[in-house]
Amino acid sequence: MPSLRHQLLAVAVPRLRHSTELDSVEQERARFERWHATRDHALPTRLVPGLRRRYEVTIDHADGFPVHVLTPRGTRPRRTVVWMHGGGFVGGIDGFHVRYAERLGRHLGARIVLPDYPLAPEHTWRDSHDALVRLTARWSEHGSTLLGGDSAGGNLALAVAQSLRDAGGPQADRLLLLAPWVDLTTSTPSTPWFAARDPWLRLSKLTVYAEWWAGGPADLDRPEVSPGLGDLRDLPSTLLLCGTRDVLLPGCRLLAARAAEAGWDLTYREEPGLIHVYPLLPAIPEAAHAWTQTVDFLAGRAVA
Repeated sequence: MPSLRHQLLAVAVPRLRHSTELDSVEQERARFERWHATRDHALPTRLVPGLRRRYEVTIDHADGFPVHVLTPRGTRPRRTVVWMHGGGFVGGIDGFHVRYAERLGRHLGARIVLPDYPLAPEHTWRDSHDALVRLTARWSEHGSTLLGGDSAGGNLALAVAQSLRDAGGPQADRLLLLAPWVDLTTSTPSTPWFAARDPWLRLSKLTVYAEWWAGGPADLDRPEVSPGLGDLRDLPSTLLLCGTRDVLLPGCRLLAARAAEAGWDLTYREEPGLIHVYPLLPAIPEAAHAWTQTVDFLAGRAVA
C-alpha cells in the first residue's frame, strides 16, 4: 500500500503543477508560446545546494540548443550520465530533474549532461532528434555512458538508443527509464481506464502534446516519436520503473511485452498505487526503494 507521504504528494503535486483538463488547443498553444518566449534557460539548481562548488557547470551550444554539462571539480571522469528531462515535450528542465541527475552522477562519479532541447509546440522531434543522437554518441566515445530520462525524456532516451544502435557507432552502456512516454499514439485499449485514475496527467492534453511533438497525426507511430513501437532488438540493458496510477502505464506494459518478444534485456518494475515519475518525488519511501533498485541495476545486481 502506498505510504501516507506518497498519498499526500499525489494530491499536492497535481495542484502545484496546475493539472487541469484542456480548455482548447488554441488557448493551450498560446499559453506555451507566451511562456517559451520569456523562459529562462539557466540551470535550476535550488534543489541541489552546493552544486556549483562540486561541479564546473558549462553550457555547450554546439548542437543548436543549450546543453548543460556538469563536470566534478578536481577529477577527469570517465563516466557520463546523459539525462533527457521530462515535461510532456512542452516543459523545460526543472529542479527535480537536476537533483535526480546529480544524484546519479554523484553515485557513479560521472559528469552530467542535460540537454535543454527545443520544445513543442514551436518545435517537433525533427528539430532535436539527430542532434541528441550525435551528442550522446560523442559523450559515449569518452567512456561508459548511462542514458536515461523521465516521462517524455524516457521517450527521447529510448529513441536515441535505437538510432545509436542503427548507426553502429558508440552507444550507451545502460538505459534508465522512469515512467517513459513511449507510445504517443495512446492507442492501447486500457489507456482511458488508467487516465481516469491518474491524479496528475490529463489525456486530453497529452493527445495534443503528442501531435505537436510528432508534427501531425501521420507521424505519431514513427519510431523517433513512439519508440515503444519501434525495433527493440540489441538495445542496452535497461531498467524501467513506473507506477499504476499513471496514464502512461499501458505504454510501459506494451514496451515490456515487446521487449520480451525481442529478447531485449529490460528489467520492468511497476509499483501498485504510485503516481507518475514517483522516483523523482522528495522524501517518500517509495522513491528510496526505487533508488535502491537503481543502484542494484547500475551495479549489475538483481533488482528486487
